[in-house]
Amino acid sequence: MKVRILTVGNKMPSWVQTGFDEYYKRIQPMLSTEIVEIAAAKRAKNPSDANLAQYREQEGQAILAAHNASSREQLWVLDVKGKMISTEGLADKLADGMLQGDDIALVIGGADGVSPEVLAKADAKLSLSALTLPHPLVRVVLMEQLYRAMSINNNHPYHRGN
Repeated sequence: MKVRILTVGNKMPSWVQTGFDEYYKRIQPMLSTEIVEIAAAKRAKNPSDANLAQYREQEGQAILAAHNASSREQLWVLDVKGKMISTEGLADKLADGMLQGDDIALVIGGADGVSPEVLAKADAKLSLSALTLPHPLVRVVLMEQLYRAMSINNNHPYHRGN
């Protein structure tokens, strides 16, 4: 199984890259992981609602182009309205994907959300939190949660949950 994180945006602050890299390095023996950065749409200073929809559409097309739909790659989208999932639930979902022999593309959308087209093609819509998290921080939180979930699946002592 391989997990690709399709994320809108690049040139993250150094603290984001440092946090992401730490968990990326830790997870590799347990789960092959790759990050695919997708350029954010160029934004106006005071965008209208129509502009925001256009940004989501442009970024959505790039996300779908990066998704390997012809293979057995499931599309899991992080969305504020998605299903709340616990770390243990994520571990179970990853274990199920491994049993099925599927790869996973996990989508972190742009600052203005994810296009309806991407949401319509999603195999799963997940939420990391009811809180609104800064877009760059989601990279770190997601990678840590993937590492924690794989620690559970591999009986590694990192996770100290129930």
